[in-house]
This record gives sequence, structure tokens and C-alpha cells, in this order.
Amino acid sequence: MSALICGSLAYDTIMVFPEKFRDHILPEQMHILNVSFLVPQLRREFGGVAGNIAYNLKLLGGKPYPMGTVGDDFGPYMGRLDKLGISTRYIRHMEGEFTPQAFITTDLEDNQITAFHPGAMAHSHLNKVADSDGIRIGIVGPDSKQAMLQHSRDFPAAGIPHIFDPGQAMPQFNGVELREFVANADWIITNDYEFKLLSNRTGLSESEIAGQVKALVVTRGGEGSVLHEGGNTLVIEPAPASEIKDPTGCGDAYRAGFIHGILEGKDLATACRLGSVMGAIKIEHLAPQHHEPTKDEIAERFQAAYGYRFDA
Repeated sequence: MSALICGSLAYDTIMVFPEKFRDHILPEQMHILNVSFLVPQLRREFGGVAGNIAYNLKLLGGKPYPMGTVGDDFGPYMGRLDKLGISTRYIRHMEGEFTPQAFITTDLEDNQITAFHPGAMAHSHLNKVADSDGIRIGIVGPDSKQAMLQHSRDFPAAGIPHIFDPGQAMPQFNGVELREFVANADWIITNDYEFKLLSNRTGLSESEIAGQVKALVVTRGGEGSVLHEGGNTLVIEPAPASEIKDPTGCGDAYRAGFIHGILEGKDLATACRLGSVMGAIKIEHLAPQHHEPTKDEIAERFQAAYGYRFDA
């Protein structure tokens, strides 16, 4: 049940500004912007697409292998992965670099100002899909541009089916490059905004993109997701959440559920529904990796949401 998860492993430093940005930014002075926000609340979380997907896949009983590049400060994250029993075999340490990290400041209106330092991620192309073994499925997630292009080509060359999930890395690529990603992929997952950008840049319609892959999945947040498979379209209703605390990492949780469904030989509608359940569980908790459901609890949530059993 092994999955190679290509993407970032990162630290997220999250700060809360207990006021409104707009009360401290003068529009007429934007050309000389110089502001400082006092942030009494701060937390540092484990994150990154590869780390988050691996965490959720492990909860489901899968065997994730995150592939990424990290810096000299990765020690605490490495210890966490070891404690969770998640392999670090394909995580490369780059001496003299920082682990990728995002610095996110949120105000009372949920506006965000984010600075992202890629650090060691700039060298992620040094990791090779061909160096892996025993992998049944892969995913090309947000990473350095060179690495994403390389992994997209290397999965088919290695005979490993894979998902293309461009995420926030989408703006790095032009239409020709995105067309290549589509041609190489077995499955594509995007959110609705990312799909519009993918369609606009490639010049391909929804049906044209879906026709080139086994399935196209477009997630729509609280409105569920849409599965395009074999010329058919199916709306996947969202799994209910008891409360909404933090959407950060929900997309990664969804992708882990989708991957696990495929590895378990389930139909793609069931895989999407499992993704929705994992996203609902995640959104009830702060940060990407604080939820800790058991496999039985996940199965119970699935049955309650969709009326049939999925044994995770």
C-alpha cells in the first residue's frame, strides 16, 4: 500500500494580529509602505504538502513515503516523522539551507499576509522517482518548478501511475508545461480556482482535460467535489463537520483519502468520499496535523456521511 508523495515538507509559523490590517494601511501611502504588526499569538506547526498528505495517509493505515528536500533545522520534524512511523528514506538533507517555511499573519477579518521561504526546496530536483522501489502510486504536489516537471516525466517512465496536484505552484507554469503535466498524469486533483487557471492557461476545456486522464477531481470546499470519470460527472456531497476551526491542510487530507481509496481498490466515487471525510475531520482541528482519529472512527464517520461502510 505504498505511495510516493513528492512535494514540500515545511514549517508554518502562524501569527494572529488581533486587529484589522486595513486600519493600519493607508491606501494613499502604499508607495512608501512601512508597517509593523504586534502579534501576541504565535505558533509553529509542521506542514508542507508532502508532510500533510503523509500524515493523513498514515492515519488511514497506508504506507506513505514523502519525497522532498529539507534544511539544517529539520531535526524536530524528522523526530516527529520517526515517532509516527513515517519513512524518511526519500527525504534529502541540504546542508547550509533552511527547511521551507511559511510565515503567515492573519487579522480579525481572516485576511492573510504570507511570506514563503523555499530554502532547501530549490534543490528538490535532486530527488529521483527512479531511486524508489515498491511504490504503487505517486503524486506530484507543489514543489520547485524543476522538480515537478521532472517527477511528472519520471513517474510514467517508471511505470508508476500518479496524480497531478499543482496547488499553489500552478502560477509557475505556462500553458505548454501544464499540457505536459496533463498528458503525463493518470489522475488530476485541483480546487475550483486552480482548475479555472489550468483551463485558461492550457486552452483546454473541462471535458478535454478529463478525457486525457482516468479521472479529474475538482474540489469546492464546503460544497463538496466533482468527479469527472469516463465521460460522466458525479457531484460528491461534502462530509459534515461538527465545527470549522481551520481549513489549512484540508486539501491535503482529501488527497490522502483519495490515494488510500485507490490503493484499497475502491471505486473513485468512494475514494473521493473518503477524501471528504478526511477533510471534514481535519477542519475540526487547528493546523494541518493535529487531528488523530482512529481507523474505526474514520470508518464510522464515512458510514454516517454516505450510508455505507468503508473499512479504512
